[in-house]
Amino acid sequence: MSAKTKVAKETPLMKQYNEIKAKYPDACLLFRVGDFYETFGQDAIRTSQILGITLTKRGAGSSSETELAGFPHHSVNVYLPKLVKAGLRVAICDQLEDPKMTKTIVKRGVTELVTPGVALNDEVLQSNTNNFLCAIHFAKKSLGIAFLDVSTGEFLTTQGNQDFIDKLLQNFNPSEILVQKNNKNHFLHTFGSDFNLFYLEDWVFKTDFAFESLTAHFKTNSLKGFGVEDLHDGIIASGAILHYLSETQHTKIQHISNLQRISEDAYVWMDRFTVRNLELYHSTNVNAITLLDVIDKTLSPMGGRLLKRWLALPLKDKNRIVERLNIVEQLVKDNTLLTHFQQQIKKISDLERLTSKIATGKISPRELLFLKDSLDAVIPIKDTALKSKNDSLRLLGDQLHDCGLLREKIAQTIHPDAPVALSKGNAIAPGINQELDELRKISTSGKDFLEAMEQRESEKTGIPSLKIAFNNVFGYYIEVRNTHKNKVPAEWIRKQTLVNAERYITEELKEYESKILGAEEKISKIENNLYEQFIVWCTEYIKPVQLNAALIAQIDCLSSFARLAMDNHYTRPEIDESFELTIKDGRHPVIEKQLPPDVPYISNDVYLNNIDQQIIMITGPNMSGKSAILRQTALIVLLAQMGCFVPASSVKMGVIDKIFTRVGASDNISMGESTFMVEMNETASILNNISNRSLVLLDEIGRGTSTYDGISIAWAIAEYLHQHPAKPKTLFATHYHELNDMQEHFEGIKNYNVSVKELKDNVLFIRKLVPGGSAHSFGIHVAKMAGMPQIVLKRAEKMLKQLEKGHKQDQIPLKPAEEEMQLSIFNIDDPLLEEIKQEITHLDLNTLTPIEALMKLNELKKILEKQKL
Repeated sequence: MSAKTKVAKETPLMKQYNEIKAKYPDACLLFRVGDFYETFGQDAIRTSQILGITLTKRGAGSSSETELAGFPHHSVNVYLPKLVKAGLRVAICDQLEDPKMTKTIVKRGVTELVTPGVALNDEVLQSNTNNFLCAIHFAKKSLGIAFLDVSTGEFLTTQGNQDFIDKLLQNFNPSEILVQKNNKNHFLHTFGSDFNLFYLEDWVFKTDFAFESLTAHFKTNSLKGFGVEDLHDGIIASGAILHYLSETQHTKIQHISNLQRISEDAYVWMDRFTVRNLELYHSTNVNAITLLDVIDKTLSPMGGRLLKRWLALPLKDKNRIVERLNIVEQLVKDNTLLTHFQQQIKKISDLERLTSKIATGKISPRELLFLKDSLDAVIPIKDTALKSKNDSLRLLGDQLHDCGLLREKIAQTIHPDAPVALSKGNAIAPGINQELDELRKISTSGKDFLEAMEQRESEKTGIPSLKIAFNNVFGYYIEVRNTHKNKVPAEWIRKQTLVNAERYITEELKEYESKILGAEEKISKIENNLYEQFIVWCTEYIKPVQLNAALIAQIDCLSSFARLAMDNHYTRPEIDESFELTIKDGRHPVIEKQLPPDVPYISNDVYLNNIDQQIIMITGPNMSGKSAILRQTALIVLLAQMGCFVPASSVKMGVIDKIFTRVGASDNISMGESTFMVEMNETASILNNISNRSLVLLDEIGRGTSTYDGISIAWAIAEYLHQHPAKPKTLFATHYHELNDMQEHFEGIKNYNVSVKELKDNVLFIRKLVPGGSAHSFGIHVAKMAGMPQIVLKRAEKMLKQLEKGHKQDQIPLKPAEEEMQLSIFNIDDPLLEEIKQEITHLDLNTLTPIEALMKLNELKKILEKQKL
């Protein structure tokens, strides 16, 4: 069939649809037809699947047959969020004129393009979570990245290596990522396919274009005022985001008034494995409780969002940490002050998202009243903070803007009973516009006039059941039941005949109708104009309101920390310049909340430094609590550097700059790699990035391979950490008891174990960390507790005795690398051994990475296997 024939069969409606759809090929087009939004073709198939609505066909059986799925237009706020959350870009195509006013096809056009990253609809957004749009620029030496939450105006950028960008993607969890087309495969290979991606043309990612876009938007000549001028790749990513906003018809973006730098050096480094292993905000286990669930006592949406940022980016600056801790301590000591703050914060709506609605012109009259009430609630916080004994709190109080004129104008201009939508009327308060007040008087007095007319005509005609009513077809009319129609005056004009009654109009009634309907139309027009002018005036206050939102978010987070400390007996950590970490009676903040009320959490002490107790080797059976001690140590450090009190009787610590955790083979395996390969990759990443202020937590390293391989690798890793010039503080949990020998050879390694008490046929977990190594793993006891069949347990005990006996006969004590160099292998003249000797002696141990060492060992192993030695 030719294209010409196909066009000839196209209906005017489908022709219009196809023309609009061609402009938005990547979007699902919601096409307004009468009282419905319709979707066609592939859009209809996807929509019906996502929304669970019926899929039908338009023009069934004809050559123009196409799939069709739709829903009532008033349900758009129910269905739109589902489409956007499913990752679709949705173009909303509305009727741009009244169908009654045209004899041809109704004019239609796209009024809004909603994508996962630029949603402004309350139904799509989560109040306590940012909705970030992200852009990534792949440069030669680094990657530029930018994040924008168009619903709050927060705009952030930075640049760095792949690991840094990977960590930011995990922490900020963007709803949509913009990538240049030619880097599609690069992104998928590097960061995986779990994100909603949209590909932009390569020309968008150019320096000059980005710089011009940003300076034009911010109305500046340079970007120095934002402190990002040196972030060449970050600027390009930021420019791509602004371009995307214009492409998606988001042009009213006055609330995006700042571009913030994410300074990599200012925050604690945690790689993606650490964030995942510590379960800070997400867990792979269904219904698991995360650290955020436990510590989030915030009461405002702004505070909830900021707390996630603080958790993702703990501070490294001791002075900033202490400043937060001082405020929390003041709030803990002064319960009246804390209660006052929290009572006021509860009254504050989402100031950030309300300002974005002002900028985009989407704020409703009712929401303006919410804004006024929220700003009213800020004033007592400001006054109380200014009287505080704490310098930082007084500064916060001083920075809060009273927005007096804005609050006064909203109270004067907006009707106190304003509706949820401007179209409902009664948005503007009385006394603002004289003409509006007069027209309202006409409109509201209409009811009295009609009642008086109804009574007068009833008395005049003697028709007791006469009534005056209104409908959209005839306007106002007089209805008379058939039993009285003989009494109707001759001058009345019959308009409609019903089964039991007749409907009439009169000249007086038509005249009044014209007056009433004209008034309502004028009222709507005047109200709309006044409201639009007022919103434009309100935009002048966007920056002060945004500042208030940011300050209230800080006070909310710090109040949340104070409430958390009081409710759970947390204490203030002492932060100093040392390289020590001293935790007394430390507890796991999440696990202790999950215990039954009558079960106390067994607290533990941990002491680490960079000299004589750099590495603690923790042995003990499975289920004894080794992993909990590792994780609670990391979480206590994290909380402390967020400026929060901690679950311990006391903590004294120097600032930690990097936290690394590596948990053994229980993790999810991705990319089809083996458990052991994943484990080694992650461990190699740790060993290649440690510093003298790092905290390293290794749990069951080496268990993904055979026992002797595992012991050897675990030994080598511990030795590497000990000998490394940075001397990173390390907790090393293992079930390889052979590693207890390391204490004899290395001054910085100390043995500890999680104690257990052996009973006659069982084992009691004491869960207390005590000095000294553990001699057993108690694996068979654990199997018994799990309900393993007796026959299996008996066989396991028999095999254990045989293996232990053989192991003792064959055991050769492991020695450190320096002693190994003296082994007699180097004094043998065998040609094969001479070859191996040459291979080893030519190694440069100072530059050899752990992975290269493993590969070299594998080569030597193959040489031996080849000769069948």
